[in-house]
Amino acid sequence: MLNLAVILRESAESRPDAPAVMHDGGTITYAELDARSDAVAAALTARGIGPGVAVALQLPNIPAFPTAFYGILKAGGVVVPMNVLLRAPEIAHQLRDSGAKSFITWAGVAAEAAKGAAEAGLPEPYVVDGSIDELTVPVTEPFPLCSREPGDTAAIVYTSGTTGLPKGAELTHFQMYMNADIPGRIFAIEPDDVVLTVLPLFHVYGMSSAMNLGIRFGAALSLVPRFTPEKVLATIERDRATIFDGVPTMFGALLAHAGEHDYDTSSLRVCVSGGDAIPAHLLDAFEERFGVPILEGYGMTETASTITFNPGPDDRRAYSVGKPVWGVQVQVWDAAGRRLPPGREHIGELVTRGYNAMRGYHGQPAATAEAYDRGWLRTGDLGYADEDGFLYIVDRKKELIIRGGYNVYPREVEEVLYRHPGVLEAAVVGVPDERLGQEVKAIIVRRPGHTPSEREIVDYCRDRVAAYKYPRLVEFRDVLPLSSTGKVLKKDLA
Repeated sequence: MLNLAVILRESAESRPDAPAVMHDGGTITYAELDARSDAVAAALTARGIGPGVAVALQLPNIPAFPTAFYGILKAGGVVVPMNVLLRAPEIAHQLRDSGAKSFITWAGVAAEAAKGAAEAGLPEPYVVDGSIDELTVPVTEPFPLCSREPGDTAAIVYTSGTTGLPKGAELTHFQMYMNADIPGRIFAIEPDDVVLTVLPLFHVYGMSSAMNLGIRFGAALSLVPRFTPEKVLATIERDRATIFDGVPTMFGALLAHAGEHDYDTSSLRVCVSGGDAIPAHLLDAFEERFGVPILEGYGMTETASTITFNPGPDDRRAYSVGKPVWGVQVQVWDAAGRRLPPGREHIGELVTRGYNAMRGYHGQPAATAEAYDRGWLRTGDLGYADEDGFLYIVDRKKELIIRGGYNVYPREVEEVLYRHPGVLEAAVVGVPDERLGQEVKAIIVRRPGHTPSEREIVDYCRDRVAAYKYPRLVEFRDVLPLSSTGKVLKKDLA
């Protein structure tokens, strides 16, 4: 038997009075969080939610999220986390596709959620407005964890849907437990740590690498519902946060804001970057300004989060995404599916296998079969390994630009652009070209106080990369489109 909710029960038994959740409204202890989730589990059980029944959960980073998340698991249910920004047709698709029988949503999106539920043929969703107390049944004894097998599905997490409709990756209790346990051991998380939790908990990165990881080791979660640099820096100061998990755009925004304001961030001891490759200049500048290392890792929804991670502050290799974590294998394959040797000149697709690989896409055996090749999960990411086994991500396979028969990796050009003093943010995409097939285009957000021209940007890149790589097209924008986790949406730019 293994029910992922055991991580909360064990921490509550060993540290009942320790803080589990810090938020703007106060602090919730481990004993309180365990009891509140017990009450949710009892209510769900009374409503017919039992082993294997899917429950959709659409909440921001508020205390009700971990309360409901572990309550659903305790009842034996399957959590279907949903983005709070989804529109009614998207909500309906995920509800239908997952087979959810119940739906918990947030008051801030209740109207859209109700439309989606109606379209999917579900009853009115339960609406959380700050507290989840109404979805509880008082309990006097600890709720007995529903018996689940390690290979049973704990969550169905939907992909970003960059191609076609989002697919639901089935992640098991064992996978999610290991993806909390192994990374936490790598950077030696302690019960006294405070994990600044601003990554959306409905996303696998925030769910596994912040929430489950923190709860597994009895640390405190400092919840921030929405990212702004001011709010994050102020919360680090208020709660004395020691660990910050983020994506590159968050680190860039924090760095820019901290230069103009004074916050006490001396409590931070380690930062974790994932979700996208962090530009080298940003990593260096952030570490110099804040005096704290950034450990870069790599993962995907289909692997319950983590595939690789840097070995720790003392053994990391800057600019790499580290090595495969315990129990996970990674290889680099060429287009014919042959393993490539180490070296920057041997770029190919990363494939992985191990306990972390999903059971499959829910209800989509054909898509599941397509995702695997001889037992290896194809990531769709291009990279290479060095002689010591450290991995480096070059780009997404689908974002590769083929200009006149030459491969152009957007990230390589972006790294050059970020070194220009007038560039705040940059994204490089391929656009159709009748003669060359694709042309290289740079979309840039200027740094305040700087006004680089298109010609200046083109000339700057031409002096620093091969002739076939530099952008011939340049567009300036006020902002770049971002996903809910802060990743640049290149599909909206191409």
